[in-house]
Order: sequence, then structure tokens, then C-alpha cells
Amino acid sequence: MKESEQRKIFNEWLENYRALLFKVIKAYAFSEEDQNDLFQDVCMQMFRSVPNFKGNAAVSTWLYRIALNTAIKWSTREKKHVDGHQEMDKAAHILMASEDSKDERVDWLYDQIKQFNEIDRSLTLLLLDGFSYKEMSQMMGISESNIGVKIYRIKKILVNNSKQYEYGV
Repeated sequence: MKESEQRKIFNEWLENYRALLFKVIKAYAFSEEDQNDLFQDVCMQMFRSVPNFKGNAAVSTWLYRIALNTAIKWSTREKKHVDGHQEMDKAAHILMASEDSKDERVDWLYDQIKQFNEIDRSLTLLLLDGFSYKEMSQMMGISESNIGVKIYRIKKILVNNSKQYEYGV
């Protein structure tokens, strides 16, 4: 594949699926700076993967998987480099972002998702984007029945936490 063709495909994907990528990025990166860093990593991985795309899956599924895998690796790498001071900076950013946000419920949901482990976080994002259990199973390499159990537990946690949020407990 020529580099010009690869660039053209990459630009089309970026234009058409930017929102999908940012959903994943926002769930894994706390600060705006981290989100920008992770976005660059995801874009680099997307560009590299263009020649490997065979069309066996939808482009959105392919890109979602790239974004999730990149975000998980990035998150693991970042955890090793974070000290207590940086954790406080991230917490302050979350509080500030909530004040400026358009809908505090969306911020609350992302804060809840960020607390999940990588697999549950990924499944939650896939569920919110309307992927079927079968599609999630293919992307994550987990059986459909296991997906169902995990999603049931995730929903139960979110419902319980939303009650606490709603009543200020």
C-alpha cells in the first residue's frame, strides 16, 4: 500500500470516528494533557494498522479495538510513572471539569467507569456504544456468557452508586 493511500484512509477514519476514539480516551485519561497524549498514541497505532485492515470487521469495530488496546497499554505504562503529587493534580482536574461540564451526570458516569478495571471499563464503553455481546466477545476474547455476567455486575454497581450519588450518601 502506498503511503499516500494509507494517509487518505487514516484521515477518513479519523474524520468519521473521532467521537468514538474520544469516548475511549476520556475513560482512560484523566487530564486534558493525558487525553492529548493518549490520542496521539491511538492515532499512531491507527496509522500503522491501516495496511493490516482486511475488512473482516466493521471499521468502527476495528478502530474501537485499536483504541481500547492502546488505552489499556497506555494506562498500564502511566500507572508506573505516577507519584502522589500527580494523583492530586488529576483529582483536582476532575473536580474542575465537573464545574465546567454541560451535564454533570455524564461526568459522574465517566468517573465511575474510570474506577473499573481495564476489562470492565472496556465492556462498559462497548455497551454504551451499542455493541452486541457477540461483538464484544470477538473484540475482547471473552465468551458471550462471561460478557453477560460481567455486564450484569457492572450495571448493578452503577445502579447502586447512582442511588448514593442521587441521595448524596
